[in-house]
Amino acid sequence: MQGRTRRGLLRLLGAAALVAAGTAAQAEVTTVRLAKQFGISYLPLTLMETEQLLEKRAKAQGLELKTEWLRFTGGSGMNDAVLSGGLDFASGGVGPFLTIWGRTQGNIKVKGVAALNAMPLWLVTVNPEVKSIKDFGPKDKIALPTVKTSIQALTLQLAAEKAFGEGQQHKLDALTVSMGHPDAQTAMMGGRSEITAHFGSPPFQELELKDPRARKVLDSYDVMGGPHTFNLVWASGRFVEANPKVTAAFVAALEDSLKLIRDDPARAAALWIKAEGAKMSQEEAEAIIRAPQNEWTTAPKRMLDYLAYMNRVGLVSAKATTESELFFPDPGKGAGQGTGR
Repeated sequence: MQGRTRRGLLRLLGAAALVAAGTAAQAEVTTVRLAKQFGISYLPLTLMETEQLLEKRAKAQGLELKTEWLRFTGGSGMNDAVLSGGLDFASGGVGPFLTIWGRTQGNIKVKGVAALNAMPLWLVTVNPEVKSIKDFGPKDKIALPTVKTSIQALTLQLAAEKAFGEGQQHKLDALTVSMGHPDAQTAMMGGRSEITAHFGSPPFQELELKDPRARKVLDSYDVMGGPHTFNLVWASGRFVEANPKVTAAFVAALEDSLKLIRDDPARAAALWIKAEGAKMSQEEAEAIIRAPQNEWTTAPKRMLDYLAYMNRVGLVSAKATTESELFFPDPGKGAGQGTGR
């Protein structure tokens, strides 16, 4: 009798353990770690942080969610954090995203959650002798977020191939230096460093061109044949599958942020300046937000063109025939809902 009681107790405990394990497996994270970089192109994420849009959307789904916002100067560091499990939502340019997308399709399956914008990137120089990229010499140094793989580096390689001929895509790579945009702007405009050019992003490029010494020598829209995605958000398949409600809340919060930008660019500019401590007027920031070439959209543009180049030069082996293959198929509410993908 005592043995049967003991066995019954063990079965009961086993069943309870299975229920507890199932409940734990279904539980979603209570703290989300997100990251952004420098510049007004990350405005949607800045507004999400300052207005607590993600927390509000999560609460509407019955989730009590906390957020931890991290800052990086380039996409490679974010990718390392995603791979190590230290970051849930990364954001950055097309180059770093395609790099980690291509390398993880056999394991954690990193994909895009949504694009943030389409923006032109300008290569600006203070060297009076440089009128085009053909004029850069051995004494020039071009600052960009990450050599070889940032979207600026890839665009420069594509431009070099067009300017110097087939097989010459890396001709200017030796002149490039990895540097965050704020430091690059300071270094180039200070005139006391080896940096003579900066392949940047808004608002750094616009601020640099206010100085009469500076000139634009390259526009990424010209290189790519039109508007292209600049920034997007990505995550691992492991995280998205385990956290569908959190992912849906993130996508909804992003849509809220983009709506705020479209409906009230003046307020968006003011919030961004305050959050970033930006040394520019609200009018200047609002002008960048409203500029017709800057599109605040989750719809990806010309990402396959970048992927085709990375495939061709051996940076990424994985291939895609449609941009939808690069993104999660409607995670939660659907990252692609309303995006035109």
